Amino acid sequence: MKELIETIVKPLVEFPEDVRVSSQEEDHRIIYQLSVNKSDMGKVIGKQGRVAKAIRTVVYAAGSSQAKKIFLEIVE
Repeated sequence: MKELIETIVKPLVEFPEDVRVSSQEEDHRIIYQLSVNKSDMGKVIGKQGRVAKAIRTVVYAAGSSQAKKIFLEIVE
């Protein structure tokens, strides 16, 4: 899943080397935390959050076969 998130985000940003994805696993969910360069934050979120919503939709669809619920957080 980390590779999928990186594959989606890296072409969108100016500094692809700063893209970091970490995961945190709990009982019934997995939380992926996406970190990008501060100047790329707007590109990842998009106007009115549309790009972030699209990324989340793809990630949730890819993880729908897993027993645990998947969350994606975008952090600074």
